[in-house]
Amino acid sequence: MSENPTARHSLGIPGLSKYIYGTTRLGDSKIPADDRVKIARTAMESGVWFHASRQYGDALEVLGRAFDQNRSQVPRLFFKIGNNNLAELRANIGEQLAPLGIDHMDVGQLCLSGEYAEEFRRGGQCYADFRRLKDEGLVRNFVFEVFPWTSEVPYDALKSGRTKGIIDAFIFYLNPLQRFASNKLWDLIQKEGGSVIAMRTVCGAPVHALRDVPGAAWVPYLKTRAAEVAPIFERSGIVDWSEFCVRFAFSFPQVRATVGSTSRPENLSTFLRLTAPATVAPLPTDIVEALVKLQRRWSDETDIHAQPWTM
Repeated sequence: MSENPTARHSLGIPGLSKYIYGTTRLGDSKIPADDRVKIARTAMESGVWFHASRQYGDALEVLGRAFDQNRSQVPRLFFKIGNNNLAELRANIGEQLAPLGIDHMDVGQLCLSGEYAEEFRRGGQCYADFRRLKDEGLVRNFVFEVFPWTSEVPYDALKSGRTKGIIDAFIFYLNPLQRFASNKLWDLIQKEGGSVIAMRTVCGAPVHALRDVPGAAWVPYLKTRAAEVAPIFERSGIVDWSEFCVRFAFSFPQVRATVGSTSRPENLSTFLRLTAPATVAPLPTDIVEALVKLQRRWSDETDIHAQPWTM
């Protein structure tokens, strides 16, 4: 009996690792290319999934070099994809697969704007296009990228029920200082039992650095938030900021994985160690509640009013 493609893709993202290696730093030309290939190989050997994009400099070319060293260890990957029609989307997919020498995307991270975003929100051809790519096996799963200034689009789509069988999870920044889904979208995802991929695990730097070190907080709001979060972190009794952040993400049952980028072996080792247990221990309830209260206020006061790419 032939397999039903819709049934195959209705169960979420099978086999997903709790930690997903973010490849942003692999595109940093200030780091020697051989060192970037080496850290990619270390992540490959761990068996975790990867998150990649053509936007990350020459990261795809670095990954291609790493993959060529051992094709049996090529990881399953997320890719950022976008554009406004099926032909453009196929071209975007092809230009990212080619440097890696692979023939499909395990997960396409839909970064939609313009006509495609409006079709996604209201209903339109984009849904047939996404289903076609799934049925062909070119893109095995889709996640939808969310920012505070785009939250209305996935909110309307999820509320309408159109995302079922198409969108396997929503992906956005989720760490103690950032929750880049609006309050009403966050609440709806919880109500609908939707899955979340948390990005930017540690918010780029430890909370005390963001609060106290000049330049560590590259935008002012992070410094302000760090001042509010630091006492909660200290009260938790957890010494390591990375542990605090990983446990925060997995304090929410709908979070399936966290994406953290690094070029440092010690940081990669930390991420792998913290996500190795079958179940990551959530933070104490009072600590989670304190952070959730802050995030709900930040979302209403700041996030949903922010201009695109200012956060």
